[in-house]
Amino acid sequence: MICPNLQGCKFFNITLSGKSALQEYYKSNYCSAGDKYKDCARWIVCQKLGKEHVPDDLFPNQKERAELILLEAQSKGKLT
Repeated sequence: MICPNLQGCKFFNITLSGKSALQEYYKSNYCSAGDKYKDCARWIVCQKLGKEHVPDDLFPNQKERAELILLEAQSKGKLT
């Protein structure tokens, strides 16, 4: 299974543009590794807040940062 957001993911199209080895690492460990994409920090924020709230520079392995983003959104009443 491949992440439904992979094709339009700004992380690969902007943040890692031109860095193919790093792109392949994240794609093989998150985006196209079965349902592993559900562990991606970007996916987590997207699912809770929407794509527009996912920072371009949020790496898939930054789950702690994703949790902080969600806590901040919750404190502002954007997440219940």
